[in-house]
Amino acid sequence: MTDVVSTSQQAGAGGIARALVLPVALIALIVMMVIPIPPVMLDIFFVANIVIALAVLLVSINTFRPLEFSSFPTVLLFATILRLALNIASTRVVLVKGHEGTDAAGRVIEAFGHFVIGGNYVVGIIVFIVLIIINMAVIVKGTGRVSEVSARFTLDAMPGKQMAIDADLNAGLLTPEQARQRRTEVTQESDFYGSMDGATKFVKGDAIAGLLIVGINIFGGLIIGMAQHGLSFSGAAKTYLTLTIGDGLVAQIPALLLSIATAVIVTRDSGGNDLTDQLLRQIGNRKAWYGVAGILALIGLVPGMPNLFFLAAAGLAYAFARYGADKVAEAPAAAADEAKDAEEKDDDDKLSVEDVSNTVPLLLEVGYGLIPLIEDEGKSALVARITGIRKNVSRDVGFIIPSVRIRDNLSFQPSTYRISIAGVVMAEDTIHPNKLLAIQSGRSNIVLPGEQVKDPTFGFDAVWIDPADKPRALAADYTVVDPSTVIATHLHHLLMQHASELLGQDDVQQLVDHVAKSAPQLVSGLVPKVLSLSLLTHVLKALVAEQIPITDLRRILEALAGAKSREPDDLVDVARIALAPMIIQRVCPPKDALGVITLDSGLEQLIVQNARQGGSFTIEPGLARKLAESFQEQSSLLAEHGKVLVVVTSPVLRRELSALVRQAVPDGVVLSFKEIPENKRINVIAVIGGTA
Repeated sequence: MTDVVSTSQQAGAGGIARALVLPVALIALIVMMVIPIPPVMLDIFFVANIVIALAVLLVSINTFRPLEFSSFPTVLLFATILRLALNIASTRVVLVKGHEGTDAAGRVIEAFGHFVIGGNYVVGIIVFIVLIIINMAVIVKGTGRVSEVSARFTLDAMPGKQMAIDADLNAGLLTPEQARQRRTEVTQESDFYGSMDGATKFVKGDAIAGLLIVGINIFGGLIIGMAQHGLSFSGAAKTYLTLTIGDGLVAQIPALLLSIATAVIVTRDSGGNDLTDQLLRQIGNRKAWYGVAGILALIGLVPGMPNLFFLAAAGLAYAFARYGADKVAEAPAAAADEAKDAEEKDDDDKLSVEDVSNTVPLLLEVGYGLIPLIEDEGKSALVARITGIRKNVSRDVGFIIPSVRIRDNLSFQPSTYRISIAGVVMAEDTIHPNKLLAIQSGRSNIVLPGEQVKDPTFGFDAVWIDPADKPRALAADYTVVDPSTVIATHLHHLLMQHASELLGQDDVQQLVDHVAKSAPQLVSGLVPKVLSLSLLTHVLKALVAEQIPITDLRRILEALAGAKSREPDDLVDVARIALAPMIIQRVCPPKDALGVITLDSGLEQLIVQNARQGGSFTIEPGLARKLAESFQEQSSLLAEHGKVLVVVTSPVLRRELSALVRQAVPDGVVLSFKEIPENKRINVIAVIGGTA
């Protein structure tokens, strides 16, 4: 127990120490600007400044993406503060102790000054000014422009990237965790480039400050040396120019390195590639190097040119093009592929949340014998049919159906397929990929040779036949379909029945946002002030469950805004009344009379009375079974004439009767008396429990 406590205390102490590093360092830099420091400390800090600049440059070159060095703007700020503090400290030492000799400000400044000046002060000053101009006019100015444009484009593209992430999430291409991660990356990217746009101003200001400090040191050093210490002009110039140029160089070389690092960060792409490998892969083009060799050879043949050097360079370029260019280009790609393979191999042993969770709303699994149906690129390809079905169902129900994920499952029988909706297996059946399904109509009594089965979608009698028997089947009044059509029809039928299970709050919010573009006051006054998003989702799911399209969401919202009750079932009834003309239009042409089935008034009263005595509107099981049989019988009779079962009842019974009809006749429609327009003619086809 003691060891655990001591380890914990050490970890806590280490964390506190790390947290104090930056504040203490920043305070030390500020102190350097005020309190004089000895030349030895100046040497140490100047070397540290060069080390930091080199480290930042090499890290910038070796990062794969700019966001991997997201702390770069902060590092640049601290490096600039360090350099300015050193400039102030060194200026103080140069002006105060410069008369003592060129080593008065430390060995580093003296070494840099002698190395560059080399006995000629004019050359030293010119070299220093050229270095400043290169840094300011070329690198810093170009970096600032690139950073400004990158920040502007990144911020402008941010809404589009967010919408693309939402679209991929709604289409099922991303998991919620992946979408969250991509949104975080988009935000970090905008913050990074925005910070970089400002950080480049540090570099520019640092270069200007370095130039001004050099001028002040030269002018001030000459005055102090001659006026206060009695030095001659040449003696003062020799001492103070050496110290000033050395001081300027020891500060500006790290500044130049950081400017280059900044340029590398803002000019590289964000594709996640190593910069060296990327450059080698793109530059190592054999055809380009053949052209380089040819041009150099032509220049080498011109009289008066240094022919030997140009011809030697042409030979090297040709040798590189002949033997090394493509190898240089291919090596990084091969290394990347090997790394990717190794990473995938390591990932085989890892387990994540995605491996144990089902986030696919629509899934079609097939055995390996049905894979050719997926890979077929002809007009009857299963994938093309499914895409068309998804569009049609989305148009019919009124919201975007998620994409259907198709994958093979080796645990299935070769010719088996399975359809899952919202993680629940809705259907599983077997088909024959090399045969045709002949579905028997009620008018045909001819038996075809083949495997007798039931149609997977509607349960009709059917038989799998050879393609050669198709003319015979058509002549016998069979409906003949290929295997792709069987699966596609089955999927379409299930989507229409279970579309409500795919409608979520995110989908409803997207629909509401679309309506808000044309009716902003309606939406802002209703959702979520009066009607919460979850309650609106419940209402819309109930409508879709009864196969009522929600395409006219504006009409639905207007009806809900005027509803007196906020109970979910009452809101559904209000919405149904508003959509009644659309509901009736789907089952009956405008000029025709609406053929309906009703319940005997005595039977309705009995059901209501029994339900009230029981405390809830639930139909007694025995009576429910008899009613279901009657509905199925009437639906079969109507189907022979191409009509749909339509049941009309009292509003108090509509919900329970609708659930019963959907179980017995999935395509049946149940209306209340309030949902039938006054100008619509009614034709009572049958009365269940009475006589027509």
